[in-house]
Amino acid sequence: MQITRYTDYSLRVLIYLAVNNNELSTIKDIANSYDISKNHLMKIVQDLNIKGYILATRGKNGGIKLNRRPVDINIGQLVRQTESKSTLVECFGNDNHCVITPACQLKSMFAKAQDSFYNTLDTFTLADLIGNSSEIITIQKLLLPDE
Repeated sequence: MQITRYTDYSLRVLIYLAVNNNELSTIKDIANSYDISKNHLMKIVQDLNIKGYILATRGKNGGIKLNRRPVDINIGQLVRQTESKSTLVECFGNDNHCVITPACQLKSMFAKAQDSFYNTLDTFTLADLIGNSSEIITIQKLLLPDE
């Protein structure tokens, strides 16, 4: 199983916000911490805001922060939402042109594997990703060096 960069960055944004002690953060801060594109993050942040994972405040003193407690953000649900357009193999998509689809068992096997993947992710929350207090402090030092 492989997740898209979009999902990866969505998770990184949420991790950053979770370890930032509910303080407002900027897209620029997050982009700089991970050394990733600010422009790419803007779309992700907008999507996370629309889906209710974060609160975005516009303006000079604006920024973003989590809209839910880390324990209330389910990783399986988030990955399903961000990967909704991604297909594992061609026969999962609407534009399937594979000639052996009617007789092939590949779709069934991959569907079971994908279900297992998501069922495993369903057992984790954002709180699990950031760990205990000592792990949070370590992540803070890596992401928020000025703190």
